[in-house]
Amino acid sequence: MTENPNAPAARLPTADELRTRVLRVFDVIGAAGSAAARLGEPGGQGLPAGTPITGDVLFTVAQTDDADCVISDAAQAFPVWRATPAPVRGALVGRLCELLRTYRNALAGLVTVEVGKITSEALGEVQEMIDVCQFAVGLSRQLYGRTIASERPGHRLLETWHPLGVVGVITAFNFPVAVWAWNTAVALVCGDTVVWKPSELTPLTALACHALAVRAAHDVGAPPQVAGLLLGGRDVGAQLVDDPRVALLSATGSVRMGRQVGPRVAARFGRVLLELGGNNAAIVTPAADLDLAVRAIVFAAAGTCGQRCTTLRRLIVHHSVAEEVVQRIVSAYRQLRIGDPSQQGTLVGPLIHERAYRDMVGALQQAAADGGEVIGGERHLAGLCESAYYVAPAVVRMPAQTAIVATETFAPILYVLTYHDLDEAIALNNAVPQGLSSAIFTTDLREAERFIDGSDCGIVNVNIGTSGAEIGGAFGGEKHTGGGREAGSDAWKTYMRRATNTINYSGEMPLAQGVQFG
Repeated sequence: MTENPNAPAARLPTADELRTRVLRVFDVIGAAGSAAARLGEPGGQGLPAGTPITGDVLFTVAQTDDADCVISDAAQAFPVWRATPAPVRGALVGRLCELLRTYRNALAGLVTVEVGKITSEALGEVQEMIDVCQFAVGLSRQLYGRTIASERPGHRLLETWHPLGVVGVITAFNFPVAVWAWNTAVALVCGDTVVWKPSELTPLTALACHALAVRAAHDVGAPPQVAGLLLGGRDVGAQLVDDPRVALLSATGSVRMGRQVGPRVAARFGRVLLELGGNNAAIVTPAADLDLAVRAIVFAAAGTCGQRCTTLRRLIVHHSVAEEVVQRIVSAYRQLRIGDPSQQGTLVGPLIHERAYRDMVGALQQAAADGGEVIGGERHLAGLCESAYYVAPAVVRMPAQTAIVATETFAPILYVLTYHDLDEAIALNNAVPQGLSSAIFTTDLREAERFIDGSDCGIVNVNIGTSGAEIGGAFGGEKHTGGGREAGSDAWKTYMRRATNTINYSGEMPLAQGVQFG
C-alpha cells in the first residue's frame, strides 16, 4: 500500500476548529459547565480525547476517581428504581428520547469529530438511539409474564419477570452512542440501573449522552444514579467485570476481549451479554439483481471505512458473474469521495488510528502472499495530514478462504471468492469462527430459503447488505460473536430474571406428579 499520487487535494479542519465544534455541542445541549469540569488541555492528565479526522488530541478528559462509588450509587438506587412502576420508568426513557431528538444534529456532529463517521451515518446512529428509546417506552407496558395450566386442581402456575440489578455496559468506539442506548433504554424500563464504561477513544460522546440522561432523570423526578458513567481505561472496565454487584455485564468489542470477560464474569456467577467480532459474507447468485446487489455491497463493505462489526468482509460470487460483479464494485469504489467526514459529499472518512491502518496494511500484504489480487487500499491525504489515516477501500480476489480471510480486520477490505454450487457457498459463509451477519442476493425463492435455513449467523438477510440493522429485531450473533442479543424482539428478557410462581387456592395440599407423603 502506497500513497495514491492521484488523491485530490483537500483541506482538513484544524485542531482548533474541531475543539470549537466540540465545545459548541456541549454548550448547545446545556452541558458546558459539567464538560468544562472534565475537559483539560491536550497533554494534561487524563484520557486523551482525540479525533481521527486529523489525528490530533483535542482535550484530556478527567477519569473517574472512584469507580466503586459509581457502582455503589447504582446499586443503592436499584431498590427504589425496581419498585417504580414500569410505565413510570418508561417516562424517563421517553424524556431521554425527546432530548435526543432535540439535539440530534449536535450529537451527530460530536460523533463525526470523535469517530470520523460521515454526517449521514452519524445522524443515523443518533436516530438509532431515538428509535430504541421509542421501542423501550412501548415495552414498558408490555413486560408480560405467562399463565401456565397446572396439573393440580385449585392451583395457578405463573411465570413472572423481575429486574436483575445493576447492568454494566462496555461499548466500543465504532458505535459510541447507539450501543449504550440499546442497552440503557431497555435496561431502565426493565427496572435495572446502568453503569456505562465507554471506549477510552470516545469519552466526549459519552459525556454528552450522560449529561442528557442525567437531565432526563431530573426532569421526571427519577434518581440520577440510575445512569452512571465510568471514564477510564481497561482497569476501570475490569472493575465492572469483577464487581459482584453488577448482575449483568453487556460488553461490545473484540473476540479477544470476550474471551477475557466471559470467564471472569462467569466465575462470580454473573450474567454476560457479549457482542464480539463479525466476519460477514454475502453470496451473489446468477439469479441476483446485480444493480441492487452492487449498491448494497458497496455500502456494506465501505461504509464507516469498514469499521462496523456488520461490515461486509467476504463476497462469495458465482463464477459466472464474478468478473462483472468485481468490475462494478471496483468502478464504484473509484467514485467514492474520501476525506473530511463532516464535508458534504464525503462517503468514506478516516480509520480510527494508526494501528488500524497498520492492521490493514498487514492484512493486504498477507492476502497478496496467499495469492490474492489486491485492488485499491491506497492511503489518501497523507500529504495534508500525516497523523490521520484515510484509505481507499480494497477489493481482494482470493483463490481460497485462507487464514487471513477468516480473520476479522477492522478496515475496508472486501475479499472475493467464487463458487459453483450454492451448498458450497453456504459452507464458505459458515466456515469462519464468527457468526454475526450474512446475506444473499438472488431472485430465486428457493435459493433464498435454502440460505435462510443454512446460514449459521444471528442475522440472515436476503437482497440487502450485512449492515444497517433495525432495532425492531434482536441484534447479535453466534459462535465467536458471543451469542448475545440486544434491542428488539424479546431481548428485554436478558435484562430481567424469570421466576416461576405456584399459587394454591384450593384448601388442599396435592403434590406434583401425584406424590403421596404422609
